[in-house]
Amino acid sequence: MNILWVYAHPEPRSLNGALRDAALKQLRVDGHTVEQSDLYAMQWNPVVTYEDYGHDPTKRFHVASASSAALAAGAQAPEIAAEQQKLLRADAVVLQFPLWWYSMPAIMKGWVDRVFVEGFGYGVRASDGSTRRYGDGVLAGKRAMVVVSMGGSEHTVSPRGISGSLDELLYPIQHGILFYTGMNVLPPVLVASADRMTDTDYAAAESDLMQRVKGLQTDEPIRYRSQNGGDYDRRFILRENIDADETGMRIHTER
Repeated sequence: MNILWVYAHPEPRSLNGALRDAALKQLRVDGHTVEQSDLYAMQWNPVVTYEDYGHDPTKRFHVASASSAALAAGAQAPEIAAEQQKLLRADAVVLQFPLWWYSMPAIMKGWVDRVFVEGFGYGVRASDGSTRRYGDGVLAGKRAMVVVSMGGSEHTVSPRGISGSLDELLYPIQHGILFYTGMNVLPPVLVASADRMTDTDYAAAESDLMQRVKGLQTDEPIRYRSQNGGDYDRRFILRENIDADETGMRIHTER
């Protein structure tokens, strides 16, 4: 497999850095091709700018229309085009980051904002003019997985934990970015209590991550309901006969 590992942590000698290094080493030993986007090491600029799309800043600017036109014309900033090519080459994409204020670091969100532009990440049209998303899109058929660390204990992100369940916490990323663009999303890897790990804890975390990267090709993805699979009406609302008495994020996952 070709694997793209997108990494966002400012300290390469951190717990995240050690786990990343171990995972990439294992993937290469197993015969996979690995590309990495180490966003801090790359000094990735997370801010969308006029220059991203070859646009004259003295004229009216609309990010979506400009980004789509730039993609079609091959006029995007070179670093954006390079990241898109990495994604297109990949069979699997891994996003690794520490959970900061219940989300990804700004540098990774800025990577998504600049790379997943109209015509590539969203606004992708089928031959009949409909929009390809939620299980379809340019990145359809690829696999994706989130590796996330947090200082809190694992039970705090359980279904009744104070922070809510991990699946719901990561729903905007796993469903709203990765599945939206067509990727099959595997259950996340959680590295909890990251600020107080013992050597024994680290060994267990590394072992768990090694097993998960070995399963990138074979593990069962989260069964999100696809937009065009028949579960939604023409307004993209879940049909009344499906989980009729329930609401919230969990109804968009088959059980």
